[in-house]
Amino acid sequence: MIQKDAPKVKENKNIKNVIAVMSGKGGVGKSTVTTLLAKELRKKGYAVGVLDADITGPSIPRLMGVSEQKMTTDGKNMYPVVTEDGIEIVSINLMIDENEPVVWRGPVIAGAVMQFWNEVVWSDLDYLLIDMPPGTGDVPLTVFQSLPLNGIIIVTSPQELVGMIVSKAVNMAKKMDVDIIGIVENMSYVKCPDCDKKIYMFGKSHSQEVADRYQLPLLGQLPIDSELTQLSDQGYVENYHSDWFDEFSQKVKDI
Repeated sequence: MIQKDAPKVKENKNIKNVIAVMSGKGGVGKSTVTTLLAKELRKKGYAVGVLDADITGPSIPRLMGVSEQKMTTDGKNMYPVVTEDGIEIVSINLMIDENEPVVWRGPVIAGAVMQFWNEVVWSDLDYLLIDMPPGTGDVPLTVFQSLPLNGIIIVTSPQELVGMIVSKAVNMAKKMDVDIIGIVENMSYVKCPDCDKKIYMFGKSHSQEVADRYQLPLLGQLPIDSELTQLSDQGYVENYHSDWFDEFSQKVKDI
């Protein structure tokens, strides 16, 4: 069952496209996909913002290299942190110490996300990407009901079990009448550095089967890449480049 009551939302935002990146479970790399997509869209000249809606497990500031900075407020409005390349970032970790746990119940967490939308002074954005918490709980429900979403991207990994959980996210979006841009499979394979052979660490991929079942595009199958891992830990994701990601970001932009 789905709750029908939705929080009130301010409509006076000059944001052209709002895209949520979600997953049915944690640990599949949705924050990494969000960060890479934001960086690539910015490289193409678009005005981009990222709303980190994963209140209890925020990682966007570290991935974006702004974890040492803090958001500012004038008592009425909040202002995002801006990265060196001009991406606007809002996250709970930009308001508190990043090692401090957020021990809140679901409705309070959902309320914080609404505050990020209603009280943050965003610039005129071409794209606002929302990095969602895993699952189909309070925050996804609030975002789906209240924010003017243009669509969602679902991130998954190759295992059959994850395919089942993806189905839950897909069905939630359909029930909420939210458009699904497509599915991204992360951690699909490792490429041998000597022979370029693809090694499928988690066995046969099931993401194409899930995509076909729901008549959705499989936007990309992203490999496990040690270079990306190191750059993510250091907050220098913008230095990462790969042909497969250029292709993926172009697909998202075209859709």
